[in-house]
Amino acid sequence: MIKVVGVRFKKAGKIYYFDPDGLAINKGENVIVETIRGIEFGNAVAGIKEVSEEDIVAPLKKVLRVATVEDCVKYEENKSKEGEAFRICLDKIKSHDLGMKLIDVEYTFDNNKIIFYFTADGRVDFRELVKDLAAVFKTRIELRQIGVRDEAKMLSGIGPCGRGLCCATFLGEFEPVSIKMAKEQSLSLNPTKISGICGRLMCCLKYEQDVYEEVRKTLPKVGALVDTAEGKGEVIESSVLYEKVKVKMDAIENNMKIIKEFSMHDVKEIIPGKDLEPELEVEDIEDLEFLEE
Repeated sequence: MIKVVGVRFKKAGKIYYFDPDGLAINKGENVIVETIRGIEFGNAVAGIKEVSEEDIVAPLKKVLRVATVEDCVKYEENKSKEGEAFRICLDKIKSHDLGMKLIDVEYTFDNNKIIFYFTADGRVDFRELVKDLAAVFKTRIELRQIGVRDEAKMLSGIGPCGRGLCCATFLGEFEPVSIKMAKEQSLSLNPTKISGICGRLMCCLKYEQDVYEEVRKTLPKVGALVDTAEGKGEVIESSVLYEKVKVKMDAIENNMKIIKEFSMHDVKEIIPGKDLEPELEVEDIEDLEFLEE
């Protein structure tokens, strides 16, 4: 087991593990850490804990120190400069007539690099743009193309549910979402109803998927024959959320078959051939004849 501290650099961003290097770091404290991008300012969202070596990517970078007042002031100054950098980059993009949409700007803590995030329909030749920006800011420039899901995470917004976007409020990482999940949850396959503002399938389709898969293992399918306390019948409708099924009973009332609703725990699926009495083997038949004599 290895001692680590979990650090996040953005709200709802991915949590990265660092070596606390003997420092007493409490949850919620700001820290200065060494990353592949240089020196960065982050927040310890998880206090010091022990994890297995399989859960980390070695070698671990170290926490340099708990952030001081001066560090916090410098971080805020960097954040205030990002707005001006954004405006300058927009002007440069227009002057070069580039087909790209600027999303966000980020200064590294040590001002060693400025990162510009953008979206575009295809590849963009931004070499001249980088030269112009480097001439203005006198530091290293990185232009990073991101996808529409990352764009929504950075810009935030209100989802179809009326609440803040999950990706921008608490989701640290995106998980794969498929149309199969919508089908298994009996949702409308209309893209406008199952897509988020990013245009991709909503992340929340993943939340209940494990429950649906678990319930469906024991929930009788539509068309299955079942045995109930009131007789046998055929399942015509099922609900995973309520764990109930509607059964068309074999009994007839007023020349119509009765439809009743049961809990999935109160019905037993009839599997053809399984509930029949087993056929007697030749030896069993001989034994029966011997007993009758």
